[in-house]
Amino acid sequence: MTTARDIMHRGAQWIPAHETLHRAAQLMRELGVGALPVSDADERLCGILTDRDIVVGCVALGHDPARVTAGDMAQGTPRWIDADADVGQVLHEMQEHRIRRLPVIEDKRLVGMISESDLARHLSADQIAAWAGSVYARTSAP
Repeated sequence: MTTARDIMHRGAQWIPAHETLHRAAQLMRELGVGALPVSDADERLCGILTDRDIVVGCVALGHDPARVTAGDMAQGTPRWIDADADVGQVLHEMQEHRIRRLPVIEDKRLVGMISESDLARHLSADQIAAWAGSVYARTSAP
């Protein structure tokens, strides 16, 4: 059985909720990623911050990324998957919530992330097509 651990990108890092978006952008550049899980003071997942969130939710609105925190941008219920979950559960979670990145947790600790590129490297063309169809499908007319 293929698990989340088998397909995840190892070495994912948190951005603490109190850190600024400026620091988050620097960390994204250093790590070569477009998203960071956001952690609360107890190092529990409280959201995910994307590069798009920084641009659209902060910069484009005229806010200063040196004054807005990652916690300010963390919205909704964060989704995650256990490291031992099978690939079917991973796909279900991502499809059900229409998400493209999924933190992987083991013993309440962040151990990795699963992104579109991870799926593309490890899944069949049929699995990728079904995933993309549900994640990118429009829910209403434009």
